Amino acid sequence: MTEEQMLTGSIRNNTAAQDAFYQRFSPRMLGVCYRFAKNREDAEDMLQEGFIKIFSELHKFRNEGSLEGWIRKIIVHTCINVLKRNKKFSETVDIVYATDFYSNADLVPSILQAKQIVECIRILPLGYRTVLNLYAIEGYSHKEIGAILEIGESSSRSQYTRAKAMLEEVLIKKNIVEKNQFKNNFGKTTVVNL
Repeated sequence: MTEEQMLTGSIRNNTAAQDAFYQRFSPRMLGVCYRFAKNREDAEDMLQEGFIKIFSELHKFRNEGSLEGWIRKIIVHTCINVLKRNKKFSETVDIVYATDFYSNADLVPSILQAKQIVECIRILPLGYRTVLNLYAIEGYSHKEIGAILEIGESSSRSQYTRAKAMLEEVLIKKNIVEKNQFKNNFGKTTVVNL
């Protein structure tokens, strides 16, 4: 079934088209949810809630940009809404973590290492994890993050800086990367798909 057939059929509530649509997009979107969630069950709940919203709003997709990008945006916003319902984003950690740390795609040389990095991101405090995901992985600006999470732009920047420092420490302690990889790398942070 083509993407257009899945889209048209899903809008018309054709269960075969909806099933094909879900089977095509849900594995990748579960990965997005997994980065925001504390555990797999929470990620699956976010995914289900996201797809309910996707199917109810599919008629609004206007073929401006990719369908997968549109779906991803809804999934990310669903994850944020679930987190906002359950937690606050003002978690803080000792200021010792507020050191500079830069990364780029060269620090993710293998799929295994990428999975390890995602696991390390998931152990960060909720606010740090959320801002790191939105900024470094999803590509939102600090201004956009502030609006989404209802925090100040400076709070977003601060949490991102602290999240990077904490992530660096965890990655080094777990021997996933070496300290000199961070000290020698001062390039601009890029959006990465983990």
